[in-house]
Amino acid sequence: MYPWTEKYLPKKIFDVQGHDGTIEKLKSYVVNFKKGAVLAYGPTGCGKTSSIYAIANDLNYEILEVNASDLRNKDKMLSVVGGSAGQMSLFSRGKVILVDEIDALSGMKDRGCLQALVKIISTSSWPIILIADDPWDSKLKDIRKKCTLIEFGTLSYLSVSTVLKNICVSENIEFDEDILNSLARKCAGDVRASINDLQVLSAIGNKLDSYEGIVDDRYQTENIFNALKLVFKSKTPENVIHAFDNVDMDQREVRMWIDENLPLEYNGQDLINAYDSLSRADVFYGRIMRWQYWRYLVYIYNFMTVGVALAKEERNKKFVNYKRSGRILKLWQAKMKYGKRNAIAEKLAEHTHTSRKRALKDTLPFIKKVFENGKGNAIAEELRLNPEEIAYLSSN
Repeated sequence: MYPWTEKYLPKKIFDVQGHDGTIEKLKSYVVNFKKGAVLAYGPTGCGKTSSIYAIANDLNYEILEVNASDLRNKDKMLSVVGGSAGQMSLFSRGKVILVDEIDALSGMKDRGCLQALVKIISTSSWPIILIADDPWDSKLKDIRKKCTLIEFGTLSYLSVSTVLKNICVSENIEFDEDILNSLARKCAGDVRASINDLQVLSAIGNKLDSYEGIVDDRYQTENIFNALKLVFKSKTPENVIHAFDNVDMDQREVRMWIDENLPLEYNGQDLINAYDSLSRADVFYGRIMRWQYWRYLVYIYNFMTVGVALAKEERNKKFVNYKRSGRILKLWQAKMKYGKRNAIAEKLAEHTHTSRKRALKDTLPFIKKVFENGKGNAIAEELRLNPEEIAYLSSN
């Protein structure tokens, strides 16, 4: 069976639902290209890639699509993307270079690949559009500096329902409009998933009047920015209490996001009230760590959602650009730093027949002084220290 997600891909800009303003920004970038790239981002299945193809088709541009996960080293990136960025179009017309799933690259293993892409963006003769689900990943920091960020928002259920209705008409499927709207809501803006569901249902019969027990509910990973917006902008408990249920983060990281962005949304007494609620969430986390009583987790989420939402008198009507917490990077740096220190202490403890705690306190400071004076070669050999550990001991 030919997949309907391919059969009903939008061929022209007119066919794209729910992204009018975003399409205009992308088209303007392509038509008026001078330098730089675009980083297009948004939730899975919202139409990022298909929209770019629709723009290229409307402009009669050639499009080169590559998946970043297939370009796992610098040489491949320079050969495939870099080569195309400097070549004329095969058909003597405009060209768009599309690099999908850029956030799938590893920040460490594929670092040379990302650096090569930064260089290609600076010298490309053609517009480059990168696609990501999460553009705020720290490994994309250098990429973001070279790009204009364009967001594809979550599609409304009405936009998804319009796509489904058009398919039903084309496939001669009878449908109940309420059922179709319900199916669109269920997929939470993932138009690709909703089309797949419709195709499954159509295989059973040409009348759509129910989907219960046939199409299972999906786990939808919510964007942290959408979840924050819901909590900060709403005052209705039932709307916000499940805001972070499908965010792919643990509650500690969610608390850091809230902490970082609260001052951007709230002020005065509202801000005091919100931080009071957030601090109570932190108190319950401390109790969980002391007593391992994980039933308290529900109170943490209640304070982070309903507590923060009800802390305000009136919602802030201004647009706020939320940002990633700087504490996450600092915690990672501290972990890396102390990880080296602890690894060295483990080796010292083994050789001196003491505990790691004693090695940290009594032995490591003197060993560090030896290395700082450039006389630690024999110790490094004896302890079998790696270059990173030697660099840590040698630094002032």
